[in-house]
Amino acid sequence: MPGPLRPPFREAGPPMTLRILFTVHAIITFAAGAVLIVWPGAIPSTVGIQIEPNAYLLCYLLAAMEFGVAALSWGARTITDAKALRVIVTSCVVLHVASGLLEVYAFAGGLSGAIWANVALRAVVVALFAYYGLNVTPSGHAQVER
Repeated sequence: MPGPLRPPFREAGPPMTLRILFTVHAIITFAAGAVLIVWPGAIPSTVGIQIEPNAYLLCYLLAAMEFGVAALSWGARTITDAKALRVIVTSCVVLHVASGLLEVYAFAGGLSGAIWANVALRAVVVALFAYYGLNVTPSGHAQVER
């Protein structure tokens, strides 16, 4: 007699799944977007950048991008098509690699060393997306070698 029905996940895998990663990514990017609208200078001030009210538009445009990425990540949680997932994951990796490199470039131009915490966080996000998302099976589930 067959055992109980199980979801099509690996039985002995790491606790993190691509779905959880997309969920966390969506929540964090949405929160960043909200902060950029409600308190435009809050995030830039963590690295010593002061945003004047006449420059808030830059924060608002960045918030719009954060909301778009949050929506993409939230929607990706239920996608099972491996090719679609790889496109979304690749986009997230490109976003965070490019942002991290530009943060290093800004540091080289005189930005506060506090930016290194964000660079490190982006490196972790890139590693997680690469590990859990670039090697998905046709069913859309991450395939992790042990």
